[in-house]
Amino acid sequence: MTQVPEIGSRTRTLAILNKFNLSAKKSLGQNFLNDLNVLHGIVDAAEITSEDNVIEIGPGIGALTEQLAKRANQVVAFEIDQNLLPVLEDTLYQYQNVTILNQDFLKANLPEVIAAHFNDDRPVKIVANLPYYITKPILLNILRGPVKYENLVFMMQREVADRLCAKPNDHDYGSLSVITQYLNDVEIAIEVSNKAFIPAPKVDSAVVKLSPQTARQVVAFDEKAFFGFVHGCFMHRRKTLWNNLQGLFGKQPEVKEQVELVLEQLNIKKSIRPQGLSVTDFVTMANAFHNQGLLK
Repeated sequence: MTQVPEIGSRTRTLAILNKFNLSAKKSLGQNFLNDLNVLHGIVDAAEITSEDNVIEIGPGIGALTEQLAKRANQVVAFEIDQNLLPVLEDTLYQYQNVTILNQDFLKANLPEVIAAHFNDDRPVKIVANLPYYITKPILLNILRGPVKYENLVFMMQREVADRLCAKPNDHDYGSLSVITQYLNDVEIAIEVSNKAFIPAPKVDSAVVKLSPQTARQVVAFDEKAFFGFVHGCFMHRRKTLWNNLQGLFGKQPEVKEQVELVLEQLNIKKSIRPQGLSVTDFVTMANAFHNQGLLK
């Protein structure tokens, strides 16, 4: 009996696309990954075991889903494109541990989904080949959400991956870097050429692994307020921290005096740009402004 090639092989990918007369939808940022080495690398990076419950975002034709299903306990995949449901039913028919949900991940109630489909309350692993245009909203939705995760492993545009991993004074360093690194240890697990996709996008990609941060030097008094503070500090990247802080807190003389006092106490120069501050600097600043009654 001839063994059917894996979904993520180029031969099988092309056969599936031809069988269902499929083409990638630009409106949904679809590009079909057809490199088995990359697919295996994503599952390896997530350290998937037979005990793991996995959420996948955007299974497409099932290439990554198949690799997850082979190793995981249960896989729940969110697919927004209704036209792909019969494709997934065909390509994944032999995997009884896969559930496909025709939902917009950004509108889903994840705690309810997890309670309905997984049989324990262990932190989940979330894995995805993310559409470029919606990477940041999905990432922030997860980071700010209530669901506990063991790790996140995402394929994304290389430019966004660089932003997540950027260090102070790097060109790519910004609010997304600070928020992500406050919550997680971040690493680029795999660099991926655009040739690994059908059709090939114009840019290269990277697989990023995020694991919850367990060794913070300081803890923000309130995460939601902290995230808002960080966004405000980077509101105008070319302006100094001082100018951005005035945008956040106002220009009243008494407020400016309080802000100046905090910066002096923390030995942070008014002329520095936000790109020059570390994650710890931002947390320490936010806590100090909170203690002054400026940040609530």
